[in-house]
Amino acid sequence: MFFIPGIVIAIATFPGVIVHEFAHLLFCRLRKVAVFEVCYFRFANPLGYVIHENTTNFYTTFLISMGPFFVNTLLCLLICIPAYMPISFFEVEHPLSYFLMWLGISIGMHAIPSNQDANNLYEQAKTEAKSGNVLAIISFPITGLIYLFNILRIVWADLFYGIAIGVGLPSLIFKS
Repeated sequence: MFFIPGIVIAIATFPGVIVHEFAHLLFCRLRKVAVFEVCYFRFANPLGYVIHENTTNFYTTFLISMGPFFVNTLLCLLICIPAYMPISFFEVEHPLSYFLMWLGISIGMHAIPSNQDANNLYEQAKTEAKSGNVLAIISFPITGLIYLFNILRIVWADLFYGIAIGVGLPSLIFKS
């Protein structure tokens, strides 16, 4: 593996950052959580953010925290499928197909919630699990996987995820 500075990766995959933050905002709006500030992309750490009011509703916290996973993964798949079809089945290598593959994979690369999202989820899950909330109990291994995945970004786990969703899943779906 080789090292590329994070800012270069961020610039190359900026649509994924924007969609990631949009997903947080979307679930804030759907769950009627007040949003104080949104930054979709910037050249700093974090690359983007959504500042919203705290909520004590665990399901709301779960949806806001996991929103990018759901939205980015789905969009990655939906954008890459139309690009995959002409390349794979008809051997038509059109620039639009490659553009859509880049767009879909860049969105998929930013599907995994941040460590801050995992922290928010974990903190509320500790309380909710005591009352037998099944989603809260399931959230413990989910947050562990988020932390692990964020560590593995150093070895391109985010790129592999984007490719797996954008190329691997269409390949499995249409080759069977």
